[in-house]
Amino acid sequence: MSTREEIRRPARALPFWMSLGMIPIAVLGAVAGGWTVVLLPVYGWVMVTVLDGVLGLNEDQPDTQTPEADLFWYRLITLIWFPVQFVTIYAMIWWVTHTDHLSTLETVVLFFGVGVISGTIGLVYAHELMHQKNRLERWMADLLLGTVLYSHFRSEHLLVHHLWVGTPRDAVTARYNEGFHRYFVRVLRDCPRSAWKAERMKFARAGRPVWHRSNPFWRYAALQGGCLLLAFLIGGWAGLGLFVFQAFVAVWQLELTNYVEHYGLTREYRGEGRYEHVLPRHSWNAAQKASNWLLINLQRHSDHHYKPDRRFPLLQTYSEDEAPQLPFGYPAMTAMAMIPPLWRRRMNPRVRAWRRRYYPQVEDWKPYNRGLTPMPRGSV
Repeated sequence: MSTREEIRRPARALPFWMSLGMIPIAVLGAVAGGWTVVLLPVYGWVMVTVLDGVLGLNEDQPDTQTPEADLFWYRLITLIWFPVQFVTIYAMIWWVTHTDHLSTLETVVLFFGVGVISGTIGLVYAHELMHQKNRLERWMADLLLGTVLYSHFRSEHLLVHHLWVGTPRDAVTARYNEGFHRYFVRVLRDCPRSAWKAERMKFARAGRPVWHRSNPFWRYAALQGGCLLLAFLIGGWAGLGLFVFQAFVAVWQLELTNYVEHYGLTREYRGEGRYEHVLPRHSWNAAQKASNWLLINLQRHSDHHYKPDRRFPLLQTYSEDEAPQLPFGYPAMTAMAMIPPLWRRRMNPRVRAWRRRYYPQVEDWKPYNRGLTPMPRGSV
C-alpha cells in the first residue's frame, strides 16, 4: 500500500508525464524529415513495450482515501494536455503547408505520428477528464474530443458503455472471434447513433425535446466544426485533409484499445432482459509499469469500471484470481490485434479458459459470440 506522503511527491507523479516526450519527437520529424518521421509510432509502441519488459509489473495499491489536493501533479498533466495537443496539431499543419522540404510520404507518416499523439495520449486523457465532476475538466475532455472529430464518444462512453458493457447494447465490447477490422467498421457505424439514442432517451425522461439547446450534440458539432474550419484557414485543403487524417488515426488508436479492453468478456444473461452486475472479471487488465505510465493507469481497467470517477493515480490493481490479465501491456496487445489470426491464437484460449472458470454452467456460447442475447432491460 502506498502512503499518502509517497503519492503527493512530485517525483512519484513524474513518470506519468512521459507523454510530453512525444512533442520534441514530433518537432524533430517536422524539421529533419527522413527516417525521423517514424519515431513517434516507435516511441508509442516499441519503446514503451521494451520498457515494460525491462521494468516489469507495478502491483502497488495506492490509498484510495488520498485527498485530491495531494494529486495535483498527476492532474496537471491531463489539464495542460489540450493546449499542448492543440498547438502541436495546428503548428504541424502550418509547418508542412508553408515549407517544402518534406515529401508527400514523409508528411503522411509525420501526421500518422501526430494521430498517435492525439489518440494514444489525447483520447486517453479525455477519457480521464470526462469522468470527473469538475466542469473545467469535462470541458477539457470535450475540447480534446473535438480535435479528433469524435465528440459523441463522451455520450456513448458515459451513457452506454459503463452501463451496458459486456452486453449486446454496448457496441465497443468486442465479440469472441471478431477480428479488429470488422469490429472497427461496426463501431464506426453503430456508436454515433447509439450515442444519439442514449441522449434522446435521457431528454425524453426529462420531458425535453431532443433538439433542446442543452443537448451536447450542439456543442459537439460546434467544436468539431471549429476545429475543421481552423485547419482549413491555416493550411487550406491540404491542411484540412491532414487534420482529418490525424483524427482518423487517433480514433483508430482509441478503438484498438477498446477492442482489447473487453474482448470476449460478456456478462451472463439471467433472463427477462436482466444481466449480472459488472464485475472485475469483465475487463482485461495489464500491470506492466511503463505502459501504465503512458496510459495513466488505463490498464487497471477493472477498477475503473468499479469506480469510474476514481482519479487515475488511485486506481487499484487486481490479482489474476479476481480479473483476467493480459500477457503484455496495451501497446503490444493493440499491435497484435491488427493481425487477427495472431490475436485469435493468443487470446481465444484465454477467453475459453475465462469462460470455464467463471461460467461453467453456460452450455451454449453462440448467442454471446454473435451478440444475439436479448437487449438489457431499460436500454431501449
